Amino acid sequence: MTNSSRLSLDDYFMEIAKVVAMRSTCRHRHQGVVLAKEKRIISTGYNGSAPGQPHCIDLDCLKAQGAPCRAEGLHGESNAIASAALMGVSTRGATAYCLFSPCLACCNLLKSAGVVRVVYEEVYSGFLTGPDYLERTLGMEVLNHGKTA
Repeated sequence: MTNSSRLSLDDYFMEIAKVVAMRSTCRHRHQGVVLAKEKRIISTGYNGSAPGQPHCIDLDCLKAQGAPCRAEGLHGESNAIASAALMGVSTRGATAYCLFSPCLACCNLLKSAGVVRVVYEEVYSGFLTGPDYLERTLGMEVLNHGKTA
């Protein structure tokens, strides 16, 4: 017997990504990422600075002033992959659950890390063709879980 009120795994991991995003230290965008494999969370990440570096929330936001983001800022996807690597957890075959579709660099990083599927809720305005790039160029499975551009 199935319970129709039970969250699907995609819904479950996406809701967790929303909570992960609440840890973001970026003033501009709160990205949350969950890497999952075999129905289990293997890593999470949010956009913020590398360990020991100043956080954007503690500094002036350059993006709000029309300049590029600070070099210290890491995207949630890279933080999730780095966290998995730090703990010795393979990301090969994983799914990435992202609030925003990844930027070009993160698309390539996810592919290089062996991630095979990306589920996102909203298209990242800085790379509107990201979902198409993931699917057509990198050959990854892509699912728009929420709203479109």
